Amino acid sequence: MNGYDWAYSSKYAVVSNATIAPPAKPNKWLVLATLAFGTFMATLDSSIVNIALPTIRRELNAGDSVEWVVLSYLLTTTSTLLIMGKLSDWLGRRSMYITGFAIFVLGSLLCGLSWNIVSLVGFRVVQGLGAAMIFAIAPAIISDTFSPQERGQALGLMGAIVAAGSSTGPVVGGLLLGKFGWSSIFFVNVPIGLIAIWRASVVLPRSPKLPRQPFDLLGAGLFLVGVTTLLTGLDFGPEPDYGWQHPLVLGLLGTGFVLLGLFFYWESRTPSPMLQLGLFKIRPYTTAIVAAWLGFVASGGNLFIIPFFLQQLLGFSPQTAGLVLLSGPLTLSIVAPIGGYLSSRVSTRWLASTGLLLAAAGYFSFSFLDTDWNWHNVVWRSSLVSLGFALFQSPNSSSALNASPVSLRGVASSVIAFMRNMGLVVGIALSAAVWYSVRNYYAQTNNVAPSSPMAQLMGMRFVYWVMTGLVLTAAAISFSRGKAVCKPEPADVPGEGVSTLAG
Repeated sequence: MNGYDWAYSSKYAVVSNATIAPPAKPNKWLVLATLAFGTFMATLDSSIVNIALPTIRRELNAGDSVEWVVLSYLLTTTSTLLIMGKLSDWLGRRSMYITGFAIFVLGSLLCGLSWNIVSLVGFRVVQGLGAAMIFAIAPAIISDTFSPQERGQALGLMGAIVAAGSSTGPVVGGLLLGKFGWSSIFFVNVPIGLIAIWRASVVLPRSPKLPRQPFDLLGAGLFLVGVTTLLTGLDFGPEPDYGWQHPLVLGLLGTGFVLLGLFFYWESRTPSPMLQLGLFKIRPYTTAIVAAWLGFVASGGNLFIIPFFLQQLLGFSPQTAGLVLLSGPLTLSIVAPIGGYLSSRVSTRWLASTGLLLAAAGYFSFSFLDTDWNWHNVVWRSSLVSLGFALFQSPNSSSALNASPVSLRGVASSVIAFMRNMGLVVGIALSAAVWYSVRNYYAQTNNVAPSSPMAQLMGMRFVYWVMTGLVLTAAAISFSRGKAVCKPEPADVPGEGVSTLAG
């Protein structure tokens, strides 16, 4: 080969190599920061609205219907999480995430422009649809971007962001409410959200897509209506105006269970199911989501009971109670990244199960609550519960996603988010049912009023005994997952960003 031929061949090789070389991987920490920003906003919006409910009730003449401002958002988010996860596997997680953020921002703008309670509730549904896309898809994008060894750390940081959003919401909401009125808690999302959409479009990698298949419209409908009716029944059950024996509540619960039963039957028969039931044959995944569900049921019960204890029995003002309750989210935001860091160095079954045992100890310590407690009696117990849950949550989520194949990761991610929301709703309903039932029974057998401190205390103590049992059960299930074995990740697909397959 002469010099010209060698130079030509070398030049051609360079050009050829440049042509076929895959694009550079996105900076995974920039991806995480972008997702954290969106998750913080969506979580903040979940907690910021509660403080404005009295003002909204007064200014929009909403009456008791004001509860639907929160309920509509929760129902929409929970009932559509699984659908959003499935769509993200087909349409691509990046495009679905950006679309979800755009819908969230649009819903926020419309909420701020609401003229009555009906319009506000309707626009909260729009906002909830966008939040469902954000919550369902963000963990899947993290799994696509980070290796199995790094996922726990990344998800731990996301757990800290969720806790920070939850704890910041009431504080930011109070400031905006005092200065600019209730509409400002929605309007503030618009400029921040537009910046987040721009950053997501620049930073987020393209994700693998499944071959386009027929969408399981019947399955999606059964799931959507079934979950919505079931959650509505669970919400109405503890209400004094209804009760668990009310025909409406029984009808909603019965309809929800029947429709969800039909959903699972249909999914086992249809050739293109929305939910691949084979996913639940993967033991590490199934044990992880069941343990997570039980843990969030306990969290929901605690979140419902403790504000009543602080304000009704200890006589704390709402502001003081809010400051006391910050101890839990603050502990979670500090410890969650540590739990994620440890997840790549300590066996998940040991780390997650130990965390649940610590949380169970915290719930059990709450079962001794009394009217002579002061703020620090609550703070250290809340911190212990959050410490344990922070050590459990990130490694558990990482373990579940590592066990799911890449073709089902969007659905796997959305099921985890669904179990979280569903657990919180069931926990609130369960704790209310236990509290009211035990309180009323104690009042009848001891000839005291149900509102008496001792009757209230007995009901609350029983709630924490139940929560302790649930978390201990979760710890046993978590430990039974066995030793996780990670399979090698497949090579990146040029032009499709980072694709991962965890065993």
